[in-house]
Amino acid sequence: MTAEPVWMTPRTLQRLEDTVADLTRPGRTPDDAEQARILELRELIRRAETEAKPDDGLVEPGMIVTVRFDGEDEPTTFLVGSRELAALDASVDLDVYSPSSPLGLAIVGRYVGDTISYPAPNGTVKATVVAAAPFG
Repeated sequence: MTAEPVWMTPRTLQRLEDTVADLTRPGRTPDDAEQARILELRELIRRAETEAKPDDGLVEPGMIVTVRFDGEDEPTTFLVGSRELAALDASVDLDVYSPSSPLGLAIVGRYVGDTISYPAPNGTVKATVVAAAPFG
């Protein structure tokens, strides 16, 4: 079974590679927690996908998405991706929603103009995809 790619910015990938290099530099002996972190980071690096997504209106990780929630006047814009990884890149100045979050699950694979809905603690949330463009 092949693990899914993980979208991240090129800057984030570089930070992960730098962290692994620092943790494994000659003369340094990582402790057990650091060894586990090294394995985790190497797996993220192996699965990294940094290419810009096509500007085809499809919502997927690596896209800046604008939605209009039912009952709201102003649209909401966010990045679909990993919150933890996005925090490593100062150029990400948007809210970030994971593709595995309720909103992410409802929106990934949809196109501009599609209406989505997903369960929330206070009932079903409905929204329309207004725009989707590649990050960067």
